[in-house]
Amino acid sequence: MNRLWSPCIHELVPYVPGEQPKIPNLIKLNTNENPYGPSPSVLTALNGEVGSGLRLYPDPDASKLKQAIASYYHVSPSEVFVGNGSDEVLAHAFHAFFIQDQPILFPDITYSFYPVYCRLYGITFTTVALDRDMGIRVNDYQRPCGGIVFANPNAPTGIPLSLSEIETVVRTHPDRVVLIDEAYVDFGAKTAIPLVKTYPNLLIVQTFSKSRSLAGLRVGFAVGHASLIEGLERVKNSFNSYPLDKLAIAGAVAALEDEDYFQEKRALVMRTRDLLARQLEAMGFLVCPSATNFLFVRHPDHNAASLASALRECAILVRHFRQPEIENYLRISIGTEAECASLQAALVAALDAA
Repeated sequence: MNRLWSPCIHELVPYVPGEQPKIPNLIKLNTNENPYGPSPSVLTALNGEVGSGLRLYPDPDASKLKQAIASYYHVSPSEVFVGNGSDEVLAHAFHAFFIQDQPILFPDITYSFYPVYCRLYGITFTTVALDRDMGIRVNDYQRPCGGIVFANPNAPTGIPLSLSEIETVVRTHPDRVVLIDEAYVDFGAKTAIPLVKTYPNLLIVQTFSKSRSLAGLRVGFAVGHASLIEGLERVKNSFNSYPLDKLAIAGAVAALEDEDYFQEKRALVMRTRDLLARQLEAMGFLVCPSATNFLFVRHPDHNAASLASALRECAILVRHFRQPEIENYLRISIGTEAECASLQAALVAALDAA
């Protein structure tokens, strides 16, 4: 029945999310979810929204959440946009800003949803190679383009750019939108949100899924000049005027308000990450420097696909990519200390057995 599809649908290659299998006693280190639950304040807020009020539509503007984000990051509510996870926010941004007469630029190794959005919206793009150490060279982006997209820290490498590097790119492309996808910024990098006051072409996208443990609620947001936010609102209100439900709004506000819990859990994830990185290096793995809640690693003497398969036999999932440039790397999400200890033991056994 695909003869009934619109012609462009035949050309789409959808994004493939991390596997979500139902395996007993699974240690799931393949989708970068936070190993710790959300703040107790979030659960209280969600319970408070469960009742007869669910028969009513939510606030289409999510005003309370926009105000909370604006207060947290010291911007105006008119500089905040919210949506169903950062993926939806990114999709609207690609639609609003990157259908241009020149190709947009992003790294050849980065979040694989970017080329999917381009193909969906008919956006031309050019990928830019990383350096030999898997880093982004900002000088490679000093060329005419229709816009620029960076994940910072980059994914799946985990390597961050400095604010000065980001500012260089934004400053030298004043007539193009530079989008910085900060899904993992809270695990050791610096947000570029303060630069929004200076650069009206800069758009920052973040998510509540990672550092605030709300992947199941689907809350993302963007911060940028009010003119950029207006463009996003036009797209959103032409597509879905009620993107966030009442539970998502209430949970996200509560997560922002519990700063102590946020700081405690992100610090714990970072400590576990750094410990695991040292342990993997002692086992012979080459580990990219990470400012995220995952590690990007390879072993010079062992095949990554085989290691991933051996781990799966131990009910431990990690992410293996088949892209040629990175096919011998594994991306390992940071779990609890106990989960990471189980991972290490399983890797020791796999290396010994190989």
